[in-house]
Amino acid sequence: MINRVLIRIRVVQILFSCSHSETTDLRKAESELMLSLQKSYDLYFYLLSLMVELTNTYAQRVDSRKSKLLPTKEDMSPNIKLLNNKFISQLSQNTELIKYLNDRPFSWAEHDAFIRNLLDNILNSDIYKEYIENQSQEYTDDREFWRKVFKQIICTTEDLYSILEDESLYWNDDIEIIQSFVLKTIKRFDENKGTEQELLPMFKDETDKEFAVKLLRESLFNGKEYRELIDKYTKNWESERIALMDMVIMQIAIAEIIEFPSIPISVSLNEYIDIAKSYSTIKSASFINGILDAIVKELKEEKKIIKK
Repeated sequence: MINRVLIRIRVVQILFSCSHSETTDLRKAESELMLSLQKSYDLYFYLLSLMVELTNTYAQRVDSRKSKLLPTKEDMSPNIKLLNNKFISQLSQNTELIKYLNDRPFSWAEHDAFIRNLLDNILNSDIYKEYIENQSQEYTDDREFWRKVFKQIICTTEDLYSILEDESLYWNDDIEIIQSFVLKTIKRFDENKGTEQELLPMFKDETDKEFAVKLLRESLFNGKEYRELIDKYTKNWESERIALMDMVIMQIAIAEIIEFPSIPISVSLNEYIDIAKSYSTIKSASFINGILDAIVKELKEEKKIIKK
């Protein structure tokens, strides 16, 4: 689940922190990298549990209205289609989800006002209106309802971003990426798999974890060599005019281009240029692109890289 886009961002952030503080404690940096990636995986489960929490809150609301001193007919006979949603029932009983939340406990309990407001938005939406008007009791319809709710309502709720940023500093850059994995998970759910429905693993395979550790190590170990290479092509620039983030991005990009021959150069370049657009100055992307193009040309001439 933790893809290489997110890994690259994390390595850039950690190396930037090391460069800013002028420390090169590899063990500490690796520990920070793994912690940050674990936090990203936590967010995946946190967002999955949000749908369960919303359903539980609705159940509490239904029970509360029935207990009123003078309940109305609507209070006594509420629409309970949402409570009978087959997808959410399967999700709430999912073995992996339950185990993960037991092992790494976190909940939405402190955000009850947010949960109530979000639930109101869902109940007042056209998505919900269409759902309850549909007489179908098919599993696919129940699953599709939550897919639409998550994509069109939950993912667009600004308060969610504020809450997640307050919960963990690591989640600032994760939200949209992890949301896409939650949507992928919803689409993969199969009623026949019951409580044993597989969720996404932290890493797709061991190679992604190895990529993360090696990229960080090589960027740190060979940092001096890579910076000297960068200096050759930035000699007409005053060093203080070059953003530290730009230097870090180029340093890691060079490490990837040299140390990972299976990754096409164009892929590496595009990934780090995209990171520059999001995390550095307005002109950084074109600046980094020009410098890295020149460095790649030199590395090819010297046979230090043999790939396209």
